Parts: sequence; C-alpha cells; structure tokens
Amino acid sequence: MAALPGVFPATKKDGTAYYRASVTYHGKHISLGSYPDEESAHAAYLLAGRLLFDKHHFAPDPLLEIENYPELHLPLSFDKWVMLLNLRDHDMYCRNPIYLANRFFYYCLDPETLLKFDVDDLFFYMNHKVMRRGGHLFVADYGMQLNILSRYGIRNYGVAGRDYYFANGDTHDFRYSNIEIVNRYHGVYRQLRRGQDSYLVKIHLNGDILVGRYRSENEAAVAYNKAADYIHSQGIQKNYPENYIEGIDEVDYARYYSTARISRNLAKCVAAYKNKTEAKKH
Repeated sequence: MAALPGVFPATKKDGTAYYRASVTYHGKHISLGSYPDEESAHAAYLLAGRLLFDKHHFAPDPLLEIENYPELHLPLSFDKWVMLLNLRDHDMYCRNPIYLANRFFYYCLDPETLLKFDVDDLFFYMNHKVMRRGGHLFVADYGMQLNILSRYGIRNYGVAGRDYYFANGDTHDFRYSNIEIVNRYHGVYRQLRRGQDSYLVKIHLNGDILVGRYRSENEAAVAYNKAADYIHSQGIQKNYPENYIEGIDEVDYARYYSTARISRNLAKCVAAYKNKTEAKKH
C-alpha cells in the first residue's frame, strides 16, 4: 500500500516502524519530523502545506500565531512551526526557531518566551541553538557552554539589577541598546555617592573583604587584581579571576597598580585567615 502524500516509512535499528514527514517549498526540501504513525505524519504534511501555500488561512499576525501555538494542538513541533512561519513570511528558512522582524529578530524558545536580538547576531544564532537551564540561557560553542550574556561582556555570575539591567524592563530583550552594564569587572561595584559614581571593591577570602573605594572603574578593577596578588603573595592559594581592563596599555596599568591604595584591613584579614588555617592543621 502506497504511503500517504508527504509521508515516508522508515525503520529503527530495533525493527520498529515509524514515519517521516516532509514538504517541498520553492524547490527546498524541508523535513517536518518523525511520527509513530502514518496519519500523524500526514497531518503534519497537510498543515505545513496549508501554512506555506495558503497565507490567508491563519490570522495575519505571525506573532499571534506563535503565541497561540498551544491552543491549536498542532502536529508540528513548536520549533518547526516558527521556522515555517519565517519561511512563509520572509522567504528565509533557518535551522533554529527564528522569526525576523523590523531591524531585529525573535528567537522563540516557547510560545511565551520570545527573545529579541539585533540583526547583527542573526548569523550567530542561526548556527547556535539557545538552551535553558535553571533560568540561564546558553549555547554550545566549541564544546563549551557559553552564557549568552557573555556576548555583552557580562560575567557568568552577573546578577540582573546589580551588575546589569534591561533598560526597558523586558528581560527577554537582548538587543544591545537594551543591555546596560553596571559592573563589568570582578569584585567591582558601582555606587552613587554625593551625586557622583564611585566604585567599591571587595574580594572574598573567608567572607567578603573591603579592598577600598575608587573614583574610576579602571582603578577599581586594577585594585582588585592588586588585592588578589597580595593574597597570593602570602602563600594563600585561592583562584581569583583576573580583571582585563579594556582600553589601557601596560604603562597605564602599571600606574593604576602602583597608586591603588589597598585597605589595611586586608592584611589583618589575611593574617587571621592564615592563623585559622594553621590551627586546623594541628
């Protein structure tokens, strides 16, 4: 018996039969997915055909269609649904659930989570799938998990509202103009004092230790490095990330390093930490 249109029977390694669905649009062959029975695969094929070839069948607003996906009980996966919408409306097929808009695009994780990105990032996200774990968004890049916030210079452990914030309040809007970075460097926290920015530096040993307050962000970042160097010089092996300061050369770095004043309390805390560590050994 011939398979239904758009359906191709296949067999798994264990001998179990399943069915693949596909559609051809403007000469491009598009796989729609695998299904346990022929009827489901055929339903996906019919829906894809209606979506691609009858643009007036669904509501004209494509975002409304994306958001209404759960209510429609569609035989297509959500990712495939978005890909076909974008192909239909923009004649562009992406391997990831991307929908183009005016000067930006949506990366659609689910019907309620539509991430906005600048078009400058289109090529990157066409080739990198966004994943989510515990509220963190990341991609796999060269075998590593790359937090998407790192593309903005935000540290992996950066906290929204403290280290960065979304200018328009939309936590799904990752356009560069909407990301405001407050604290770019390790251990550095920008504060407003007497109407002017100041930079508080803390370093963690046995709790947070105040290193000092500084007038410039660069000076504060170097002061953190200097404090880490001091702790290491006392024989304490702690893994402190080094701040790499943008836009300064070796001469400027050396000047900041030599003039950065470190709180005297740091030396006291380091001595207390060493004494406590030695006491535990005996």
